[in-house]
Amino acid sequence: MIIPIASDHAGFDAKEKVKTLLEEMGHMPVDFGTHSDESVDYPDYAVQVAEKVDAGEHDKGILVCGSGQGMCMTANKYQNVRAALVYDDNSAKMTRQHNNANILCLPGRQLSDKNLKKVVQIWLDTEFDGGRHERRVNKIHDLTDKK
Repeated sequence: MIIPIASDHAGFDAKEKVKTLLEEMGHMPVDFGTHSDESVDYPDYAVQVAEKVDAGEHDKGILVCGSGQGMCMTANKYQNVRAALVYDDNSAKMTRQHNNANILCLPGRQLSDKNLKKVVQIWLDTEFDGGRHERRVNKIHDLTDKK
């Protein structure tokens, strides 16, 4: 799977690690920056991945910043994006199973290499359960569809 990925300066190191993990898992990361740990504004990078997922060009994307929050807030401004802040195994699983999250937002300064690998793997491997959760996800979509 081709997976667009981006970070700000605070998430740069973790993003580089995630790119390697994705390649090891057989995916192809497409890096939208930033390309160093020099200070940048996270919205400038979040929008690049969010636009690709929103337009349906890619099924999933990954964003990384220091806390994961800024990237997540920015990405969720897009109609077809369900970005989720993931910080442990359970949130990785549940945001896919119940919320059908399509952008993984990671707190680059808070996850060890081991945990980073584990949450990325779980998030990518977990399928959406559908059923009663489909109705709820559709209600989220309806909120932005009215605009």
